[in-house]
Amino acid sequence: MTAALLAGLSGVSLGVHAQEVGRVISSTPIIQQVAVPRQVCNNEQVVTQGQKSGAGAAMGAIAGGAIGNSMGQGSGRAAATMLGLFGGAILGDKVEGPGTPEVRNVQNCTQQMFYENRTMAYNVVYEFAGKQYTVQMPQDPGPTVRLQITPMANPPSQNYNAGVSSGYPVPPAGSAPRY
Repeated sequence: MTAALLAGLSGVSLGVHAQEVGRVISSTPIIQQVAVPRQVCNNEQVVTQGQKSGAGAAMGAIAGGAIGNSMGQGSGRAAATMLGLFGGAILGDKVEGPGTPEVRNVQNCTQQMFYENRTMAYNVVYEFAGKQYTVQMPQDPGPTVRLQITPMANPPSQNYNAGVSSGYPVPPAGSAPRY
């Protein structure tokens, strides 16, 4: 107390620090909505037309070629055989029918934005030496907040002749505690 009184009377700060504790009156979280990207995937079943074996066209071409070959004579026999091959292949393919459908699982992924509420800081109201102060802190301080008090010279407009000190070096309004 003598150092604070001497510093106040002489107008010089002596660099003396006192560890004090303020009583927390309220601590209100500051909430902010934050965009968080996430990959969202889903599986879909896709039906595709299966491959044909080709056996129907091959069997039809053989049968059609044999029938065409038995019908014609001379140079007409070659034309009838060719016509039989093509006609038999087309008819055999139709008889075989479509290939068996295949069911496959396909994964589709997209990037989507989700919004989360996150606590960014705390508005803390505390009491020290009969006065209330407000400060923003990165964490919730709990029931008390530790203060680092540095005595300061009294402004020249105050009356120094009274010689009365409250005993507490009071932080200036809006000053923040150290943590």
